[in-house]
Amino acid sequence: SGFIPPEMMQQQQPYTGQIYQPTQTYTPTSAQSFYGSSFEDEPPLLEELGINFDHIWQKTLTVLHPLKVADGSIMNETDLAGPMVFCLAFGATLLLAGKIQFGYVYGISAIGCLGMFCLLNLMSMTGVSFGCVASVLGYCLLPMILLSTFAVVFSLQGMIGIILTAGIIGWCSFSASKIFISALAMEGQQLLVAYPCALLYGVFALISVF
Repeated sequence: SGFIPPEMMQQQQPYTGQIYQPTQTYTPTSAQSFYGSSFEDEPPLLEELGINFDHIWQKTLTVLHPLKVADGSIMNETDLAGPMVFCLAFGATLLLAGKIQFGYVYGISAIGCLGMFCLLNLMSMTGVSFGCVASVLGYCLLPMILLSTFAVVFSLQGMIGIILTAGIIGWCSFSASKIFISALAMEGQQLLVAYPCALLYGVFALISVF
């Protein structure tokens, strides 16, 4: 007889007319239970984008009230929504005075944030992110908007203007240094932090005055 493969020599099971049904071990979950029970459980769009109006309001009040104690947990955030609005408002008030300085505002802001980022990382033990530095410096630009708004109506090149400008620079630098030492636990170093902040806001003041 011819050669028969060993596989064909195995006894085959008789056909019973029933199809084998495997045991279902995987229980599929519906798309509704996977993504949430309803659309009401989804977080708001502004919260997903990282925009918290309550924190923005608290940071603004901290800047407007220099003697208020800053909350380090809130200030140590990379919130750039408020600073972007304040930079646009500062450029808009300069535009009302006939000064198109949007490029200078954003350029000086970027260079100043980079310098403060390097300086604070050298001074603090914990370190700080670039977004946090940009957020704090942007929020503390709010008093400078008041100065540029005043410059739309009155001239700042007299004695009153010089005193007002010096007060605004001190206000901005004091608020920024207060927030930095609170967020980075740098007690006793406020004057060291306030000095470079005053130099940065002094440049913005020169743009507003001249």
